[in-house]
Amino acid sequence: MSSAAVLGPTLAFLSELAGDGRALEFAIGTGRVGVPLRERGVPVVGIELSEHMAAVLRRKIDEDTLPVAIGDMATTVVPGEFALVYLVYNTITNLLTQDEQVECFRNAARHLGPGGRFVIELGVPPLRFMPPGQTAVPFDVSEQHLGFDTVDPVEQILVSHHFTRDGDDGRYRRGSSRHRYAWPAELDLMARIAGLELERRIADWGGAPFTRDSAKHISVWRKPT
Repeated sequence: MSSAAVLGPTLAFLSELAGDGRALEFAIGTGRVGVPLRERGVPVVGIELSEHMAAVLRRKIDEDTLPVAIGDMATTVVPGEFALVYLVYNTITNLLTQDEQVECFRNAARHLGPGGRFVIELGVPPLRFMPPGQTAVPFDVSEQHLGFDTVDPVEQILVSHHFTRDGDDGRYRRGSSRHRYAWPAELDLMARIAGLELERRIADWGGAPFTRDSAKHISVWRKPT
């Protein structure tokens, strides 16, 4: 995920949208995107709930160069106005209710200046791969890792299950994480509630068209001038 092949198109896309303005990353984590974006000359500020992850970021870059506020991306407010607010790699699904996700959009709009953009990278829910009665779909099957998602379509909750090989003795480490998935049309309605307008939707950071077969989307909403 940190390779140049993966990060290059992401950084090019975000830096073009930021232009000469500042960027705010919701859930900046350890700075996988925010740090190299700052190194490209874009002033970046972050919001991060995990103090542990923020501490890892801080070992890469100092507070004056890339400030980070500890808090919830749906409610935490930082000073100033931004040309770009962005969320990468499905992070909005960590907010487990529709209300929290709507508040995330409102918080993005709150930080944007007129004409500013809010960008989300999000996978398309895998329900189309599930025949009637099936509740799980694999997303990775390899010698080192088995990953599959289980889905509750009533609550729109997806649980990602991971079994990762732990050494050479045949043991596996198990982990799981809960997410609230949302369809592109639902996100568009959240954006409208927050006063944002859909500008474009593509299938990847390189700009491929978004189609019914796309596994994810990059969506850009704009705050009216």
